[in-house]
Amino acid sequence: MMTSVDTDLIRVLGDPLRLQIVTLLARETLCTTHLVEETGAKQTNLSNHLRVLREAGVVETEPCGRFTYYRLKPDVIEALAGQFADLAAAARANADTKRACP
Repeated sequence: MMTSVDTDLIRVLGDPLRLQIVTLLARETLCTTHLVEETGAKQTNLSNHLRVLREAGVVETEPCGRFTYYRLKPDVIEALAGQFADLAAAARANADTKRACP
């Protein structure tokens, strides 16, 4: 059985600022203003990264007056972690499997 990992999601989370945003949102739900303060990123740059995370299904939004709050969707992170766990299990199970050279 072939084990695959979601490469699109890895690409999304591979950006240092997006990973920082995800790490902050793992601790609490934050609005854009909080994220600008925490990361030091410019509002427009942060908004672009939040859009990528939202489109990838990593975060969800909650409107609150004139602010938008962002919440991490833990199931998405868990699914990716599970894919890596499956990959590690396959490597462990096949540690002694070696293909002969022609």
